Amino acid sequence: MYRNGLSGFISAIPPVTKNLIIINIVVWAVEAIFPRFGNTIINVLGLHYVGAPHFNPVQVITYLFVHASSNPWHLLFNMFSLWMFGSILERIWGGKRYLLFYFVCGVGAAVVQEIVWASTWMHEYITDIARLNGLTYDHTKTLIDQALANNDSDIMHAISSFKQSMVTIGASGAVYGLLLGYAFVFPNQPLYLFFIPYPIKAKYMMIGYGVIEFFLGFNSNDAVAHFAHLGGMIFGILILLYWKKKGILRGNSFY
Repeated sequence: MYRNGLSGFISAIPPVTKNLIIINIVVWAVEAIFPRFGNTIINVLGLHYVGAPHFNPVQVITYLFVHASSNPWHLLFNMFSLWMFGSILERIWGGKRYLLFYFVCGVGAAVVQEIVWASTWMHEYITDIARLNGLTYDHTKTLIDQALANNDSDIMHAISSFKQSMVTIGASGAVYGLLLGYAFVFPNQPLYLFFIPYPIKAKYMMIGYGVIEFFLGFNSNDAVAHFAHLGGMIFGILILLYWKKKGILRGNSFY
C-alpha cells in the first residue's frame, strides 16, 4: 500500500521510468486534444522509411515517444509494461545503464523496421496496384519497371507518396526489449497473462512472445510492426549477453 495514495504511487516510480512515461502521456494528450497538431507530430517525429522525403535520422529515437491518439490501448499497454518491468530493471541497473538499454532496444527496433521496409516496399506497392486495377502481379511489375526506366514522373510521384505513408510509432520495440531484459535477469519468475489463471515462467513467456511476433511478421496483414518488436528483442539480447559475460547483468559496476 502507498501511504499517500496516487502521489505516493507516482513518487515510488524510479525517475527515468517515470519521465519516460510522462513524456509519452504528454505527447499522446497533445495529439488527442489538438488533432491537427497531432498529425504534424506523427509526420515529424514518427519513424519514416529512410527513402521517404520526410525521413530524419533523429526519428529512430523520437518515434518511441509517439502513439496514435485513436488507439489509447497501445499507449496503455506500453506504459503499463514500462512501469511494471522498467521500474524493476532501473532499480537493478541504475538510471544511466537502464536508459542506455532502453534506447539500444528502441533504436535496434527502428533499424530492423527499416531493413524490413527496404526489403518489402516494392513488393507491397506492386501488390496494391495490381489489386486496385485488377491486374496480375507480374503484369503490374512489368508496367512499373517500364515506367521507372522511362523516368515517368507520375509513377515516381506515386512511389514517393507510398514511401511517405510508411510510418512506425510507439515505444513497443523498446518495451519488448525491457520484457526480454526482465526475463533474462529473472528467468524463473512466474508471470500471469490476462485470462490465463496459471503462472508462466518469464523465460518461457518471452520465448512465446518471440515466436508469436515472428509468425505474425510473416503472416499478418495488420498495421503492427511485428519485426520492430523482434528488433528490440534482438538488440536487447545482444547487450544482455555482453553484460552477462562481463558479470554485470544484475547490477554491479558499470561506469
